Amino acid sequence: MSSNMQKDIVNACATETINIITRDLGDALFSILFDEARDVPAKEQMAIVIRYVDKNGHAVEHILGIVHVTDTSALSLKAAIDALFSKHSLSISRLRGQGYDGASNMRALVAVVKTDVSIALLFTLVSNMVNVVGVSCKCYDILQESQVIRVLEALENDLQLQELNNHSNEVNTELLLCVACLSQNDSFSAFDKEKLLRFTQFYPIEFSIVQLVALDNQLETYILDIKSNAKFSNLIGISNLAEKMVKTKRNVLYPLVYRLITLTLILLVAIASVERAFLI
Repeated sequence: MSSNMQKDIVNACATETINIITRDLGDALFSILFDEARDVPAKEQMAIVIRYVDKNGHAVEHILGIVHVTDTSALSLKAAIDALFSKHSLSISRLRGQGYDGASNMRALVAVVKTDVSIALLFTLVSNMVNVVGVSCKCYDILQESQVIRVLEALENDLQLQELNNHSNEVNTELLLCVACLSQNDSFSAFDKEKLLRFTQFYPIEFSIVQLVALDNQLETYILDIKSNAKFSNLIGISNLAEKMVKTKRNVLYPLVYRLITLTLILLVAIASVERAFLI
């Protein structure tokens, strides 16, 4: 019952849990998300979450831990991340994305919300929606299915593209448009081989010249195959596409196409998982 023994047990459980996560990760590509905050004794700490696609084609996020840092400077945070990578034998050569936030960004967000009623109402609505939808798998599936077509239509609208350009640089916009070509909606109507080949240029280390030629051929065969296969109909989201490819062994048949899908799934959109780590 001693506190020291209890701490040792907790640390042992944490170590074994992280070992399971790293074994599941294997040699897959991954992204990391991290954010910093102060605990009750006013010590700076940083939560780190890893995102990857597992062997079943599932995009998963797992917390690697919350570590104390001397301060929130870039050098201190980098040193903490390097130490964590070394501790768990994670190779930085397989790192393909980083997601992080800062207090200055949050202060700006709060300031905007306070001065714009419509934005404040939006965040209230989103919060209520998360609370309602988050507790029901059925509600989640219905909402996701109803919104996916609207999102694609919005991306195709010139007005929406202009708005996107106002908030994203040219590279980010092009990246998003390339990713959209993997969508399975309307029998993969958004598929565009040239844009997907362009997508590889964002990850030059992943595709050699020989592999690009092979990918070109794989994409042509892949789209004909899955369009004629009933198992790939009625999929929801690229994550479902990855899972179905693993189940049907298409990830082995089209490894370079599956690599594109994997890179898409580990793209970081938000750092919500890290924020939740401080709330648990």
